[in-house]
Amino acid sequence: MTRIDAPWLTDAAAQQVCAMLTDAGHQAWFVGGCVRNALLGEPVSDLDISTDAHPARVIALAKAAGLKPVPTGIDHGTITVVVDGHPFEVTTFRKDVETDGRRAVVAFADTMDDDARRRDFTMNALYADRTGQVADPLGGLPDLMARQVRFIEDADRRIKEDYLRILRFFRFHAWYGRDDIDADGLSACAMNSAGIESLSRERVGQEMLKLLSAPDPAPALAAMQASGVLHRVLPGADAVPVAVLVHLEGGVGVLPDPIRRLAALGGQDVTERLRLSKADDRRLEKLRDTDASPAMLGYRFGADTARDRLLVLSAVLGQTLPPDDIAAAKHGAAQIFPLKAADLMDRYQGPALGKALNEAENRWLESDFTLTKDDLLA
Repeated sequence: MTRIDAPWLTDAAAQQVCAMLTDAGHQAWFVGGCVRNALLGEPVSDLDISTDAHPARVIALAKAAGLKPVPTGIDHGTITVVVDGHPFEVTTFRKDVETDGRRAVVAFADTMDDDARRRDFTMNALYADRTGQVADPLGGLPDLMARQVRFIEDADRRIKEDYLRILRFFRFHAWYGRDDIDADGLSACAMNSAGIESLSRERVGQEMLKLLSAPDPAPALAAMQASGVLHRVLPGADAVPVAVLVHLEGGVGVLPDPIRRLAALGGQDVTERLRLSKADDRRLEKLRDTDASPAMLGYRFGADTARDRLLVLSAVLGQTLPPDDIAAAKHGAAQIFPLKAADLMDRYQGPALGKALNEAENRWLESDFTLTKDDLLA
């Protein structure tokens, strides 16, 4: 029997929520990402609990235990139970009654097996009780240990239930997969790729940024491109520069950054298709459309943005990063224009002052930051 040994299992608040259910004769199982990541030795961020107790019963039990129940997703069976400021999502076992590729009509189920069959991948259909004992109703544990991302039962059916699972398939392979991508899953994604058009662009954008945040998303992106899925998401995008970029990132010791990688990936109407935030859109423009020397990039945008632009440019060109470019960018970022408007106010007023200051700065930049204040005033 497989057992989890994780710090969060001894968390007093989590144990209190489980005890609230089991002491009343109900089941309480940690499920999904927390179980998966604990078995892989990966960080765990959220603790989700699955139970046979219906939402009204969960609310009543929480109130009786002096806890705070919040009906965050009561229509779908989810009650957030707050213990000392810590939220735990408690969801009733469910089964799908009707799906349209975007959303599902669900009914409450009585068994873990029914609940497991409505999930996406076998590695996400793993449960653990409050002692850490793992329950594997669909045989997903071997897939997890082999780091094989595999749809539950029929891949085509799982995808038609929710077309976002196409993107989740590639995202999970980027984060948890190893070696070759599952052939049946890849084929089903290719056959159903048109369904991506029915998804909201916000959801698509969220999945793509999560994928691009993986340590090395390049193999998953290559599979997306080969299957035609990448073209559905971002026409004109190319996965090859991302593979080069990941290598270059390792060479300069920078952490993964989804916007940096998105700049290398390219594509048409990226901001609109992925519904990027204004901040991400501005940063993307700086990384893709700026054509200047390393020192100038550093001066205009700062050392980090200049470095990222240089990395993206080298990746797109398929070249190594010139060793002196980052040093030049840092040098440019450290420069301070020696003139201020007050230095020229005895000679110019109004628009003429701004024009003179701008011309002086251009001369200073052309001199590679060497002209002094006196030089410029002369």
